Amino acid sequence: MLSEFAFANALAILTGLVYLLFIVLVPLAPGLFRVLFNAQFLGADVASLFPKKIFFANFVATLVTLAVSAWLFGFAWAWLYNLLAR
Repeated sequence: MLSEFAFANALAILTGLVYLLFIVLVPLAPGLFRVLFNAQFLGADVASLFPKKIFFANFVATLVTLAVSAWLFGFAWAWLYNLLAR
């Protein structure tokens, strides 16, 4: 049995860390950012759609949205796994 809360927390934390990694890579290693970001979308050039300027309010709103969405998804995933594992 998976703990729904532990799984959801782990997924939310990892999602937030990946988002922070991408935000840090934009100014520090734009080439690496472009390769990694585009790789998520099978090589489509979606990195060019990334905003040139990141505002703090948007950064926080995106981070919170990603973390909450990941937490809800993780909780549902673990709950469904436990249901089907019985």
